[in-house]
Amino acid sequence: MIVNIAAYHFAAIAQPQALIDALRPEAEALELRGTVLVAAEGINLFLAGSEGGIAGFLALLRSDARFAGITVKYSRSEQLPFARLKFKFKREIISFRRDQSDPLQGRAPAVSPAQLARWIAQGCDDDGRRLVLLDTRNREEVRHGTFAGALTLPIDRFTDLPAAIAAEQASLADAAVVSFCTGGIRCEKAALWLREHGLPQTLQLDGGILGYFEQVGGYGYDGRCFVFDERVALDAQLQPLIDRPADAA
Repeated sequence: MIVNIAAYHFAAIAQPQALIDALRPEAEALELRGTVLVAAEGINLFLAGSEGGIAGFLALLRSDARFAGITVKYSRSEQLPFARLKFKFKREIISFRRDQSDPLQGRAPAVSPAQLARWIAQGCDDDGRRLVLLDTRNREEVRHGTFAGALTLPIDRFTDLPAAIAAEQASLADAAVVSFCTGGIRCEKAALWLREHGLPQTLQLDGGILGYFEQVGGYGYDGRCFVFDERVALDAQLQPLIDRPADAA
């Protein structure tokens, strides 16, 4: 059985290429596949391999004090969903290109999966404000599934979000807005930016959809969650839509 992980962590990295040079040979020796993105703001990874290989890589990563607190989302598949291992240096671990969205300056307040499920059930937050779930993903991802009744945006890339949300902003002024995405990274940046641009009550879903599936299941969610590998999308039990060797895709 293959172990698949998705994780990100914001931390100041003075020498991103040096970190890549240190991690790549270790990941290769552990026979991992997937993608690791490194930027001055942190690390973002999607990896697959044996249970021992994944555990070994995470132990190495967490031995660096900068990444000791990294949160990891797990799923399993019969086959490796990646054909190769790639490390990349990026300007951002997810491109947004907006000021006032820097998690290194402090996170936006978060709502836990269990708390969000309770809010969905009652239709409002604990202060009685109506609940709006804001999908920060692109339209192709949304096509596979999203939270029931979520506000989705006609965007093809994350950098399009600020312009797209402008048309909705006035209608959200009285709402408890919870931004969400696949694993948490986009909704974290989006929540920070929105809180500085007219929606100070915006929260982020801690751990994104995958974290919600892990902790709560599919309550309030319609369909699957698109993932960035050969499995295409996962259901609420974290089972893949497609489970075949990446080399055969």
